[in-house]
Amino acid sequence: MTEHSTAKARWSRRNLMKIGGTAGLTLALAGGAANWARGAAPKRVVVVGGGPGGATAAKYLRRYDPDIRVTMVEPQPHYYTCFSANWVLGGFRNLEKTKQTFDALRDAYGVEVVQDRVVDWDTQTGKARLAGGDTLAFDRIVVAPGIALRWDEVDGMSEADAERVPHAWHGGRQYRILRDQLEAMEDGGTFVMAAPPNPFRCPPGPYERLSLVAHYLKENKPRSKVLCLDPKDGFSKQGLFEQGWAELYGDMIEWVPGSGGGRLHKVDPKTRTAWTQEGFQKHKANVLNVVPPQQAGRIAQDMGLADESGWCPVDQRTFESTRQANVHVIGDAAIAGDMPKSGHAANNQAKMAAAAIAAAFNGWETPKPKLVNTCYSLIGPMHGISVAAVYRYTDGRIRAVADAGGVSPGDADRFFRIDEAHYARGWYKAITDDIYG
Repeated sequence: MTEHSTAKARWSRRNLMKIGGTAGLTLALAGGAANWARGAAPKRVVVVGGGPGGATAAKYLRRYDPDIRVTMVEPQPHYYTCFSANWVLGGFRNLEKTKQTFDALRDAYGVEVVQDRVVDWDTQTGKARLAGGDTLAFDRIVVAPGIALRWDEVDGMSEADAERVPHAWHGGRQYRILRDQLEAMEDGGTFVMAAPPNPFRCPPGPYERLSLVAHYLKENKPRSKVLCLDPKDGFSKQGLFEQGWAELYGDMIEWVPGSGGGRLHKVDPKTRTAWTQEGFQKHKANVLNVVPPQQAGRIAQDMGLADESGWCPVDQRTFESTRQANVHVIGDAAIAGDMPKSGHAANNQAKMAAAAIAAAFNGWETPKPKLVNTCYSLIGPMHGISVAAVYRYTDGRIRAVADAGGVSPGDADRFFRIDEAHYARGWYKAITDDIYG
């Protein structure tokens, strides 16, 4: 019995589709007369991007229907996760531990992985053009482009300046640059981060970064300071973060909200100086970390998938673009109702998009999304906090389910925080295994 026929038997129409992965969500693709084991004519899907959304979509398309020919196009030979990369800045994770390969997608699931970049497509002819000159045929295309940084909204900086003033909001090399700068900083120096405005990738990310930079400095350069200039007046898990900061770091971390003078006005990369709008206050940094405003990734902008907000409107049941038929947009780039822009959300959305595509190819009823998001943050290596939410597709929109999920209790003892730090590591292994394993 071949690998594909075994997979067909395992994933026959008689079985429930396990849509939720680490979320544990289960749905059935009901209706339609087609049977997966019947060996219908192959259908072709091109997946743009090998991050959490794209890789999950490629894997689960093959799991849901092994007759679908899936080609994933990703410029890099591997993917560095952003989630857990702040641990690198804290000094207790090697950057290479955040690297994921596409070997299992190729070898275990039969995904064709092409190291290139999609630059154009035509939904009428079903052809996608690659930067290298090749074309790929498709019946459906899944676009998971992640984010693009809006350098035009940072006065005084361009993308080239990220070598001196890193953003570290894409995984990999940028984190190495920022880590090297922290290591080179003298004791008594100041780390300044300019946080981005909403919406942006990973809402708790800037505040976990402040925490773990403070951890590294407390252990190695204890006279140093950590300053956050924030255009917002509140942030995800704020009470838990501030409680942890006070407990672990005393007055080392200072957070300046937008209403208190935290809105970035301009930057001088050469001197690592930032000015804020309120009174044009000047902040000289030894290490300056500017995270620009964000929008959907470049290919989404170039191909007209984004609206005036900079993000991509979709049918929130199928994640099919409302601007182009047969094009599905998932992950950070998509406007997905109440869901945040996170790796776990992208993973869940990818499974729903893959299920919708398999249903469309085979004439089954489209499943109704039931999704979750879980986000762990470390304030210190052994001090974890979390937030979780459950979502349901209702009245044409993905909405958070009232009284489902929640955040870590504020009155938890240190043993609870230690457990959550362990859970954070377990979650990382589980989610990356589900995506790339």
